[in-house]
This record gives sequence, structure tokens and C-alpha cells, in this order.
Amino acid sequence: MQVYLVGGAVRDHLLGHPYHEKDYVVVGATPAQMLDLGYQPVGKDFPVFLHPKTKEEYALARTERKSGTGYHGFDFHTDISVTLEQDLIRRDLTINAMAMDDAGQIYDPYGGQQDLNNRVLRHVSDAFVEDPLRVLRIARFAARYTSAGFVIADETLALMQRLTESGELNVLTPERVWKETSRALTERHADVYFEVLRQCGALKVLFPEIDALYGIPQRPEYHPEIDCGIHTMMSLQQACRQNYSLDVRFAVLVHDLGKALTPVEELPRHIMHEERGIKPVNDLCDRLKVPTYTKQLALAVCKEHLKCHQAFNLKPGTLWRLLQRLDVLRRPERVEAFVQACECDSRGRLGLEDRAYPQAQYVLDAMQIVRAIKAQDLPADIQGPDIGEMLIERRIQALGELKAQQTVSIE
Repeated sequence: MQVYLVGGAVRDHLLGHPYHEKDYVVVGATPAQMLDLGYQPVGKDFPVFLHPKTKEEYALARTERKSGTGYHGFDFHTDISVTLEQDLIRRDLTINAMAMDDAGQIYDPYGGQQDLNNRVLRHVSDAFVEDPLRVLRIARFAARYTSAGFVIADETLALMQRLTESGELNVLTPERVWKETSRALTERHADVYFEVLRQCGALKVLFPEIDALYGIPQRPEYHPEIDCGIHTMMSLQQACRQNYSLDVRFAVLVHDLGKALTPVEELPRHIMHEERGIKPVNDLCDRLKVPTYTKQLALAVCKEHLKCHQAFNLKPGTLWRLLQRLDVLRRPERVEAFVQACECDSRGRLGLEDRAYPQAQYVLDAMQIVRAIKAQDLPADIQGPDIGEMLIERRIQALGELKAQQTVSIE
């Protein structure tokens, strides 16, 4: 019985990157032996066990054979005769197909260390095309490691295109697509994930609403980058640059989906694109089963982002109603996230990446002002429905005073 650390932990160890999750493969053992040693079984499809003390996962070495469609369509075989090399060859990338023993010796039968040194993401074998989830995983790895200079090998990208064309992406469950996508969105270069998916044709299959933005023109005086798809990726880059939350990054990703629905005769203007965007945002979120809060913020940003850009010109009552729709009294964090997403939209433009966005502080100041006005501050003789009416009146009055203090003119 031999135990090896495998996968991402070995890869990141060699790269000098921090890692927290550890996976192990056990060669030459039976399920009965693992149970006798106190390991707890957790796997249904193949024997995986939890260490009795650390609770880390230990999987018996296995081989696999394609038997159906999708990433569940495999038959697994475990036996004491299965070698480490046989187990590693079923993995996706060479840099993930390495193992390390307790003495620190590296086992690298498929050239993972060379690809690490050359900064190449390369598939281990042609069995890569048997698992459609690998298209998303490779795109996510590209997003994670692009800052270190990693690129996808041409032959691997070709296999990703082949997988896309096979139709197997359609069998991926919404939960799995969202899991990979949400993880990719938290990467430092999340935009690379979507660019890679577009390169291999998967963006059109899994995210047709985003793919449709490419080739749609915008007015160059406002959008020097012109293309809506490029603007979306530049905006997402801004969200990553500021290390904003997953919710903000997703809202930025979908904020302009309505522009793909602009009638051709209206281009490059996009009148009412906010309203047109509601349906595709809803469709995408419902299809992928996006979490409720994430969806709500995305819809708010889609529908209201122009109002944030125009904040200095809004009447006090209009600004109050915007804050109300954002649930300012109960969820101030939503207002903050909304402002962050709008800031990314403003800066996600060619040559304007570092421009000031004073509207952000103005809306946040407005949020603090209205939240500071409470019922207990009203005269004691104000009762019943009059309380709500006077609170609104005072909040709008306070926003009027804030507006009067502003000297910044926004076109």
C-alpha cells in the first residue's frame, strides 16, 4: 500500500503557490484494508475514504472507461493491480497529473513539470474529450494562471472545440456549470475564462446571451472600444482589479445584455437597453440556477446602472426612489455592491480605465443620509401613516440639500 499526494496540491507546491485542499491516491490497497485502518467511506461511484483524523480524501487508484454521455458517463475500476501511472493518465492536464510521496519525490509520467516550466496547459491524453466538464475547467485554469504566463496548448484547444461541437456540453447540469463559472469569476483574470470559452465555441452554447454581445457596436464617443462584448470583458477586468465580490462581478458580466437586442436600425445607440436586458438576465440566471441574491443584484444593475451614472442630475425624489428600489433601509450592502458594479461599467472603456467616478461617493453619501433619518427623530405628535409620509419627506429634503452642495457637473 502506497500513498501519494496528487493533483492541484502537487502543482501548486511546484509553482510555489499556497494551497489548502489536499487529495491523495492510494495504490495497492482494497476497500476492506482502508476500513480496517479506520478510514470512512464517502464515495458512491468509486472508493473514496476520509482519513480518520485529518478528514482529507483518499481515493483508491482507479481506471475509467467511457460508458455514456456527460461527466457521469464512466465506469470505474479499482484493483490492487492498478498502477499510479494508470490512475494519473485519466486526469485532465499534465500539470495536474503528478504525484508526490511522503519523502517529497515527484512522480511525473506525462511531462507535467516540463509544461509547468514552459507555462503550458496541455491535456494528458485523448481521453480528455470524454468529459465535457473539462472545457470549463481548462478555461478556469487559464483564468487562474494567465498572470503567470500560462497558455493553452493548440492541440488542447482543438480538443476543447471538438468537445463543444460534439454536443456534450448540453448534458452538463446547471449546477455544475454555475459552480465552475462562479469559481472562475473569483479569479484575478475572470475575463480570460469567458474569452477561452468563446475561442472554443463554448460561450455560444452555455452563455448565448453573452456571446451575442460580440460584434454589436456602441457610440465611440462614449465607448472607444466600440464592441459590446469587449466592453463587457473590460468592465469585468475592472471588477477583478478592485477585488470585488462574486455578486458584483456577475452583475458586471450581465449588465449590458440588453444591447444584443437593440434593433439594427437604432445602432450604435442603445435606447432602452436596460429594460431589454431584464429578460436575458432572468433567462441566464434561471437556466444556471444562480443564487437569489446574486440574481437580484444583477437585475438591479442591469435596470438601474444609467441612473447611477446620472446621479448628480437626478432630482432628490428620483434618487430616493432609486435607493428604495435597492432596499437601502434593509440592505445597505446591496447599494454598495450596486455602486461598485456601476463604477466598473464606467471604467470598462478603452483609455478610460482610471477615470474618476465621483457618482459612487455621491450615492453612498445619499445612502448614509437617508438611513440616518429615523422615526424616533420625528415630533411626538406625528402618528400612524403620517410617520411614513414625513420620513419620506425629510429624506427627500435631505437629499435636496446634498444635491445643492455638489459642484461637480456630469454630462
